[in-house]
Amino acid sequence: MKFTPHTPEDKRLMLEKIGAPSIETLFDTIPEELKLRRALKLPPPLSEPEALSHLQQLAEQNSGTDKLICFAGGGAYDHYIPAVIETIISRSEFYTAYTPYQAEVSQGTLQAIYEFQSLICRLFAMEVANASMYDSASALAETVHMARDITGKNKVFIAETVNPLYREVVATYARGLNVPVINIPMQNFNIDLIALQKQLDKNTAAVLIQQPNFFGYLESINEIVRLTHEVGALIVTVVDPISLGIIQPPGAYNADIAVAEGQSLGIPLSFGGPYLGIFTTKRQFIRNMPGRIAARTVDISGKTGYVLALQTREQHIRRERATSNICTNQTLCALMATVYLSWMGKSGIKEVARQCLAKTNYLAREIEKIPGFVVPKEKRFFKEFVIQTPVPAGEIIENGIEKGILAGIDLGNFNPEWKNWLLIAVTEKRTRAELDRYISFLKNFAR
Repeated sequence: MKFTPHTPEDKRLMLEKIGAPSIETLFDTIPEELKLRRALKLPPPLSEPEALSHLQQLAEQNSGTDKLICFAGGGAYDHYIPAVIETIISRSEFYTAYTPYQAEVSQGTLQAIYEFQSLICRLFAMEVANASMYDSASALAETVHMARDITGKNKVFIAETVNPLYREVVATYARGLNVPVINIPMQNFNIDLIALQKQLDKNTAAVLIQQPNFFGYLESINEIVRLTHEVGALIVTVVDPISLGIIQPPGAYNADIAVAEGQSLGIPLSFGGPYLGIFTTKRQFIRNMPGRIAARTVDISGKTGYVLALQTREQHIRRERATSNICTNQTLCALMATVYLSWMGKSGIKEVARQCLAKTNYLAREIEKIPGFVVPKEKRFFKEFVIQTPVPAGEIIENGIEKGILAGIDLGNFNPEWKNWLLIAVTEKRTRAELDRYISFLKNFAR
């Protein structure tokens, strides 16, 4: 970060220009009781090289996936990132790209967005994809008023098997929209289909589910879609894009809207962001979709050109017709996903998905053999699963970090009754040696 000094003369001139006698008077509007009237407890001043060295030492205290074998997931995963991605996105014309408000000078950016949309449509087997959203949680939340506007109904159901963090964001959006959001209970880590059938009625705008769900398990998707469509509601799914290499894409089971977290498509974990929200829908709902769409056209000379064909933001169209106030899209992260999908291709995505599934199954089978650990029987999962632990899951995670292992997610953080549930994720990056090391580590807690 650059350092811009302000000399006493600089300060005097600025205060003179704005007509303020002193810097202190700029804060007169702050109540006296809120002002700090003591000196800050700061360390002694450091020279620039000393400050840089100190900051480096602080940064080295962070334990990322370069230091820990990662078995944590829950929406952010330690997948392999091909080196070609950084090479391409580091080009200045991409790295400094922002929202293409002036389409005529943003042809490269618009083409990259167009390619991203095209690849996502193919992966999801959906008809339309937008230029991207902030993340999967906000993308899912945007579907609430989209479903309300399409159906004219005002009640939304969301499964308890959807990521709890996503559910919080949905609830926050829905509260401002005055849309009631009703939980669909789960039974043994899957949606309770009987409860869903009893709750659905003709006033339902949408049913929001996750496939695979937050716990890693596959839902009875075709039955859920049937029950939802029978009452004239929309089915909205949150998916893992990597899973689409081997399981049904949303378009195949007639999803109306499908969203996803694109972090697994070549985007680093980065301590929680920035990430990439993916948003797709059916062509008939295109004008109700938030965000923007890049399109390909030809100019008067017949040359190919790229434009922003649809912007449903209130700044661009009449407020009463706007579908969202989302101002931008995650262009750089979308480019990472575009490069990843192009580089991996169909066979690459399938191979990554296949390896995730195979390694997850191996780990589950081996953990099941450890006394005191319980793996749910006959559950269909992709790259995550839940185990019941003989000691609190938080204790296992804490011990694991000391041994260079991030053991998973303590589900007790979401529900105190789940304190002995551990959510484990396995990606294609995990080697047989790492899996066996993890198994040996868990044996220390056998009962």
